[in-house]
Amino acid sequence: MLSKYFTVNKDGGSHEIVIQKSRFIGTIKRVESEEEAQSFIQEIKKKYHDATHNCSAYIIGEHDQIQKANDDGEPSGTAGVPMLEVLKKQNLKDTAVVVTRYFGGIKLGAGGLIRAYGSSTSEALKAVGIIKRQLMKGFSVTVDYTLLGKLENELRNSEYILETINYLENVSFVVYVEDGQEQIFQDWMIDLTSGQATIESIEDKYIEIEVESTKE
Repeated sequence: MLSKYFTVNKDGGSHEIVIQKSRFIGTIKRVESEEEAQSFIQEIKKKYHDATHNCSAYIIGEHDQIQKANDDGEPSGTAGVPMLEVLKKQNLKDTAVVVTRYFGGIKLGAGGLIRAYGSSTSEALKAVGIIKRQLMKGFSVTVDYTLLGKLENELRNSEYILETINYLENVSFVVYVEDGQEQIFQDWMIDLTSGQATIESIEDKYIEIEVESTKE
């Protein structure tokens, strides 16, 4: 499993731009298989069945094993490939995009089409949002209710991810910690609670963090 990777917001979405009177609607979705990607593409083609073109691209797999681009009737190499290149440049995984074009009567030429489909993909990505999925170590920290307020406040103001609080006989905090920070976290919990916390490792998990850019 990758320690981290970038993809798009799981809710997906779309964004429209107009270039030389042609409408370009970029629709983005997170996909985890080629079947899912193809299903998404067909869904968008059905939705915009009256469009001039529904061009598509997707990149799937831990090592980007599956990469496909389709020009859907535009001149070869002017739509799907530029769209795929935007996904690759942003280091995205498990992402599919369809750019729908309603022709506005003005021809753009090969260079214009490449820029238009690339821009539509980029703008749709900005609108939908890019997510960093970070594999983090999980801990359950159980304490007496007398420590609830103190521990919750400290965790919420820390760099660690407080996912849930379970109110049972005692109170348990489910916390996720970056790889390599496990011992520091446990020592901190012991110090904060004067050794009164029960700390247990739980299953590692991908935590999703919205980011402005994939460049770190």
